[in-house]
Amino acid sequence: MASARYAFVNGDIVPFADAKVHVSTAGFKFGTGVFEGIRGYWNAAHGQMYLFRMDEHMRRLAYSQRFMRFEDPIAGEHVQEKTLTLVRANELRENIHIMTTVYVAGHGSPTVCGPVDLAITTTPGVGPRLAERGARVQVSSWQRVADTAMPMRVKCNANYHNGRLAALQAQVDGYDACLFLNSRGKVAEGHGMCFFMLRHGRAVTPPLSSDILESITRQTVIELLREELGLEVVERDIDRSELADTEEAFFCGTAWEVTPVVSVDRIPVGDGAVGETVRALQRAYLDAACGTSDRHAGWRLPVY
Repeated sequence: MASARYAFVNGDIVPFADAKVHVSTAGFKFGTGVFEGIRGYWNAAHGQMYLFRMDEHMRRLAYSQRFMRFEDPIAGEHVQEKTLTLVRANELRENIHIMTTVYVAGHGSPTVCGPVDLAITTTPGVGPRLAERGARVQVSSWQRVADTAMPMRVKCNANYHNGRLAALQAQVDGYDACLFLNSRGKVAEGHGMCFFMLRHGRAVTPPLSSDILESITRQTVIELLREELGLEVVERDIDRSELADTEEAFFCGTAWEVTPVVSVDRIPVGDGAVGETVRALQRAYLDAACGTSDRHAGWRLPVY
């Protein structure tokens, strides 16, 4: 596996090891940064790298900066230009994961909002490790943070500490991943990915008002389920008790792509094996992302 040679930080492309910020910045001390994780998929037959749903990621990055009241937000067009330049400089010919972070580089109290800076890194990215066998999931004792406390639809660095605590607890308890309940006791999402279940022949997922990220992958999956697999998709509250009576289930996200869930609290999902619908969805998702299908060409931004 190749490694990235360069990163973009403080306005310049620099050697990867030199991509540093000062420890006294607000971004480091208080987590006052927002980010986007973006996948690049290498299509050897086309000799092309495709960045998946870049426009949507840039719109969300702009929203996150506005919500966080950053001074002089960095425009999506600038971020996209620098991302393309960096990917080309690294000359990677394999799937990659891109981390784009806009952070407060100023010093002072937690209320400082500027100046802001941009950092972009690219690293080789393989598929999620649980894509084949599926994830064994724990309903977490930690609660998903409510929108009235730290809104999860904002992709802010500090928000992810909530998921970190729950994910670490799941690992200690012998699970692969966790599933949050929100303050109303309804299913929310995983520690960094959205949740779907198949119940009574329909795909069901919590609504955006369930204290979850407005996930780009979630919306992609909804469209693929409807258009490619012909399934009805219902966005509604999910009770914890329903998790013991599902035919199939899965997580989705930029990093997690489409990852099957095979058990919840050691109760098998369906027969405990990865189901046919999730397998078909995995294929449809990767076909769209990698460009092996002509459909949804607008979701892919070619690099070269």
